[in-house]
Amino acid sequence: MSALVIEKLSVVFGRFRALDDLSLAIDPGEIRAVIGPNGAGKTTLLDAITGIVRPISGRILLGDDLDLTRRSEAQIARAGVRRKFQKPSVFPALTVRENLEIGAGLGCPASERSDRAAMSLAETGLEARADTPAGSLAHGEKQWLEIGMVLASRPRLVLLDEPVAGLSDAETLRTVELIRSLRRPDRAILVIEHDMAFVEAIADRVTVLHEGRTLFEGGMAGARADSRVIEVFLGR
Repeated sequence: MSALVIEKLSVVFGRFRALDDLSLAIDPGEIRAVIGPNGAGKTTLLDAITGIVRPISGRILLGDDLDLTRRSEAQIARAGVRRKFQKPSVFPALTVRENLEIGAGLGCPASERSDRAAMSLAETGLEARADTPAGSLAHGEKQWLEIGMVLASRPRLVLLDEPVAGLSDAETLRTVELIRSLRRPDRAILVIEHDMAFVEAIADRVTVLHEGRTLFEGGMAGARADSRVIEVFLGR
């Protein structure tokens, strides 16, 4: 059983095919990175998975059976798909703990929201900042907080959009450790990132997109050695 299966997915904006008959599968417990040049379709892929855009053809299956292309954004979120956007989106006037409780979902009982927030504090290493207003956090801490807000919902599929954008070297190393620690047999993680050293440090496999199609899939070492990947992406 796969965590996520994408079958012959096409997304079109006017005459531009952002995704062109794209197929890929992610295993439970896997950390997959999707990389490629600007305009390759990476963000569109996340938008399609989360229901922000609708494909003209193809399917997106969560757990082999739930077709996300037939669900609303809210239904997709309730099914266990959560996304961290590139720019951290937190509630600056609320404390770190309060942000995490919101991430757990207002549908959760108050005691469960509190438990989930405490677990996310431990997972992200933000315990010492629990009562700090989120607006006063450093950029890297805000990135970790938003990851924690995603985790508080106990998702089946975590989508991370450029989680180390704008981070210092030390913050990037901390983020490597964080994402590695999030691996679970019942959770898959899909990461979009431009920092190739970061990708190599976290990803089990990489999918290289080019013009909406899969150009390469495999280990990062193989991607670095692939002449097509070098030509359209890594060589730039």
